[in-house]
Amino acid sequence: MAKQRENGKDSTQAAYRQLKKDLAQGQLGVLYLFHGEEVYLRDYYLEQMREKLIPQGMEEFNYHQLQGKTLTAQRLSEVVDTLPMMSQRTLIVVQDYDLFKASEGERNAMAQILTDLPDYCCLVFIYDIVPYKSDARMKKLSGAIKDRGQIVKFARQGQSDLVDWIGRRFRALDHEIDTADAQYLIFLCGDLMNGLISEIGKIGAYAKQRRITRQDIDAVAIPVIDAVVFQMTDALMQKEMDKALSVLADLLRLQQAPIMILAVLGKHFRQLYTARVALESGEGSRWLMELWGMRSIYPAEKLMQGASRHGLRWCCHAMRRCAETDLAMKSVAGVDAKELLMSLILELSAGGTSC
Repeated sequence: MAKQRENGKDSTQAAYRQLKKDLAQGQLGVLYLFHGEEVYLRDYYLEQMREKLIPQGMEEFNYHQLQGKTLTAQRLSEVVDTLPMMSQRTLIVVQDYDLFKASEGERNAMAQILTDLPDYCCLVFIYDIVPYKSDARMKKLSGAIKDRGQIVKFARQGQSDLVDWIGRRFRALDHEIDTADAQYLIFLCGDLMNGLISEIGKIGAYAKQRRITRQDIDAVAIPVIDAVVFQMTDALMQKEMDKALSVLADLLRLQQAPIMILAVLGKHFRQLYTARVALESGEGSRWLMELWGMRSIYPAEKLMQGASRHGLRWCCHAMRRCAETDLAMKSVAGVDAKELLMSLILELSAGGTSC
């Protein structure tokens, strides 16, 4: 299983590296399928392709954007057959067309188009709202994609890559940020570049000094719900009840659903339990970070600190009570979800240890 995951990751990275190589050498292929969560990277490389392929001012004639919702094989064939004007190549971008879910006739026609793509054409299928999922049973289509194209997944970036990228973005704004604060920013605002880029812009505009501080980040950055709930439970574990209840009140005031808050709360206590097990097994925050797939070490270190203050029995009790409260919210008729959530927070603050 692990070997399969590694092979899949290697394949994904190979396709990504090949795209970068194609761009650097000016030798882009004729067919690409783009998918994955990291929209910022996808859009960045699509723009790089446009700049490489289409002379400035000739976009109207050589850059074609098609919506998958209304696309037919006939329409795509017409655009593919359109010769470039005052340019060596054309670029065709198809948004959210599921090749593998088309009718048999359309699918076969699409497969033929992909097989016969002319060298002057660069065709890119973007999977954004529509998820990408291939089907090897459709041999003609799968074969055409394999022979003529590259499937590029824009995956979430690892911590070191994100930290480096955040540093570069702040330097472009004439600011600097150290590694620890970059990791904190990832924890607070999530690990997708598309979300981080707007927060970096706000922080850069707000900061008065060259060095970005955590105070600058907290002043203007909008945290994701996971980070807010994490801060609430961290306050709870440090017996800062006023702070924990204040954060909960803010979440409810912002119309966050109690069931969603509870889901994140339950995940946090499962992570805390794992952190406690790690402590008792001699493992550290890096192990915890890898186990949970965290992109920032900040929450892993905070969890290890929290686990050092609570025994395994309390962590087990917290997990169980979250599960029981979740069941009550979903199954008890007429229950007040907000009241259940508040009662859970107050109960956990009392430090019960039964399991």
